[in-house]
Amino acid sequence: MGSTSSSSGRPAGARDRDTEGRARNARPRDGLGRPLPYGADGVPRQPEGVPRTPRQTVAEAQALLDEGKPFHAHEVFEDAWKSGPRAERGLWRGLAQLAVGLTHAARGNATGGARLLRRGADAVGEWSAATGRPDPYGMDLTGLEAWARELAADVEGAEDGERGADVERAAGPVVDAARRAPRLRGAG
Repeated sequence: MGSTSSSSGRPAGARDRDTEGRARNARPRDGLGRPLPYGADGVPRQPEGVPRTPRQTVAEAQALLDEGKPFHAHEVFEDAWKSGPRAERGLWRGLAQLAVGLTHAARGNATGGARLLRRGADAVGEWSAATGRPDPYGMDLTGLEAWARELAADVEGAEDGERGADVERAAGPVVDAARRAPRLRGAG
């Protein structure tokens, strides 16, 4: 029995693998991390496993957020979460959840976006309370919590027919990721 191939020219059911044999989706992605067809022009992906200092992590994530690429910022936070000190994993995981929440809101997934924004806000708030560190690496965790809760409410309000700030209605409420990007280090 012969194998059929997919429209990508790869055998049907074949999985993309990295050089070490781990499954990796090699499809190009758009600025919000959505997969595009093989062969399409996409946004360069964030490399995984890049060692960064916490301040480099914050600066790189902020630049990506400012460009309207919260999915890519989430990958930067995920590196810190997976490779950083155990005592800081809750902080970086919470920040990754905030970035993914913004990603979902920008994709029009109001329910998932609001849920992840609140989960991330809870995580950074709990981490700050447990450690007594409201401003690690110059970040304003209190401001980030407030930003996330406000955006979650705006997205849910738009879904219910009430237009939130900077939230447009298409197939679902859609947030302009660059305009609604958080300031990790506060307004200053």
